[in-house]
Amino acid sequence: MAILPIIIAPDARLKVKCAPVGRVDAEIRALMDDMLESMHAARGIGLAAPQVGVPKRVIVVDVAGKDEEPAPLRMANPQLLWASDETIANEEGCLSFPDHYAEVARPGKVRVRYIDHENEVRETEMEGLLATCTQHEMDHLDGVLFVDHLSALKRNIILRKLTKTKKLKEAEAV
Repeated sequence: MAILPIIIAPDARLKVKCAPVGRVDAEIRALMDDMLESMHAARGIGLAAPQVGVPKRVIVVDVAGKDEEPAPLRMANPQLLWASDETIANEEGCLSFPDHYAEVARPGKVRVRYIDHENEVRETEMEGLLATCTQHEMDHLDGVLFVDHLSALKRNIILRKLTKTKKLKEAEAV
């Protein structure tokens, strides 16, 4: 397993619509494992393949708390089958937007179909943090970022700050 570099916004690779996975084979399993390791190393609870530069429909999530047993989910081609009418607003962050958080409203319960790491089709109902995190990561697969759910003003403030931070880091590297 390897820790993969996470792409920081703004970056055009984060806005790409990802290609479906034909089947979960050894290559995709290795990607899922590397993504999980990268996500945990960055102290995240979810990661999508485009965030590590791979334009494929693959996400990983693990919302287990510090004192809980890890509960990783590896999903290829996740599809939203159903979403509750009730929405819940949660403060969201993103590994591609370090140190930036904003409140986003999403359905509180969802039903998702996906292919697991053993190439088996699964369906599961999710609620709470797991539902929020899964929807957030699924958005990445269509080039939708959590800041796209915000007002233009809030989105632009966050993107300007990230652009400035990137430029400062590039200047320091020279």
